[in-house]
Amino acid sequence: MPQPQLYILKMPHSFGYRARTRDMFKRGFKEKGPIKISTYLIPYRVGDIVDIKANAAQQKGMPHKYYHGRTGIVYNVTPNAVGIIINKVVGNRYIEKRVNIRVEHIRHSKCRQEFLDRVKRNHDAHAEAKAKGGESLSMSLCKSPPCDLLLRSLPERVQLKRIPAQPRASRTVSTKDNAPQTMVPVPYETTI
Repeated sequence: MPQPQLYILKMPHSFGYRARTRDMFKRGFKEKGPIKISTYLIPYRVGDIVDIKANAAQQKGMPHKYYHGRTGIVYNVTPNAVGIIINKVVGNRYIEKRVNIRVEHIRHSKCRQEFLDRVKRNHDAHAEAKAKGGESLSMSLCKSPPCDLLLRSLPERVQLKRIPAQPRASRTVSTKDNAPQTMVPVPYETTI
């Protein structure tokens, strides 16, 4: 009677706190070595939005692998660490998780930077229009003839609404001193 073959399945049997984080917590290219002093000089305030990125050079205060790459809001600040609120999906709901993480493992998020820049641009454009005697335009204009006449009599308005990138405008290419050329591929030649 032939012996049954045994198949060895490679499955992880260790489920530690840092299991399967070999690549996740790896430092970046040319980013290895001691932690820079500037990391400790960044001020964090309650309400700041921060990104969590574990730094393997400092094991103290390191977040669990679930929180690596997540974004949260600071709710508590201590001398060496900050408390962060993160929304975790559990089943069909969000659970508010509060974790304490050292400052080596967090950094300010850039997720709102584009919005803040746009707010500043809009404020500057609004102030400039007001100085000229115009108004900022944040609503769509009506195109009916009576409304159009009314708008022509009003001072110049500034458009603050975001507009998607439009197609390139048409242009004419002159053939004067610019004769059309026929493009053909170069024939392949074997050189030995």
